[in-house]
Amino acid sequence: MGRFKINKQDTFIDMTPMSDVMVLLLTFFMLTATFVKEEPVKVVAPGSVSEIKIPESNLLTIFVEKNGKVFMNLDSPAHMQAMADNMSNKLNLTPAEMKDFVQVPMFGTPIGAVKSWLKQDPQVRNKTLTDDPKAGIPCDTTSSDELRVWVEAARKGCGDDMRIAIKADKNTSYAVIKKVMASLRAIHENKYNLITALKNEE
Repeated sequence: MGRFKINKQDTFIDMTPMSDVMVLLLTFFMLTATFVKEEPVKVVAPGSVSEIKIPESNLLTIFVEKNGKVFMNLDSPAHMQAMADNMSNKLNLTPAEMKDFVQVPMFGTPIGAVKSWLKQDPQVRNKTLTDDPKAGIPCDTTSSDELRVWVEAARKGCGDDMRIAIKADKNTSYAVIKKVMASLRAIHENKYNLITALKNEE
């Protein structure tokens, strides 16, 4: 019995729907993503198995790098503005300098040096934070404790809902962390989170 001869046809797959879906997914992820602020000073947090979520809004973060220098940031320019307004008599910033200050991703100089630090180019500012041994917010309860002043101003500007988090490098000495905690305790800020990197439980 003879076989039927089937005419071969070219296969054609319409890729238009797939490209439409890819564009929609890309747009969705771009619009819903939360952008992380640049951290001029890199802090490698120690690992822990805690899965407690750090709040994303109204958060004051205190960074402590491995050499013991202390830096800060707030989660939004509006909160930075509220804090700076409460520090206006100490900072003495012009409107242009104030505009620059509320946009910085991280700050950490003595209060008297903020004005000269803001006059620098943004790239130079970051280099100053990392390389200048005089950089960092003074945190010494025996002499000058400017960290306490900044936190009080932030609390006054951001309200009781503001949360505090400490992100310290894993190589930072305990003595430095103790000073930061003592500074917070002195102004009755006894609730704060410690930011760590997640590691697998053994």
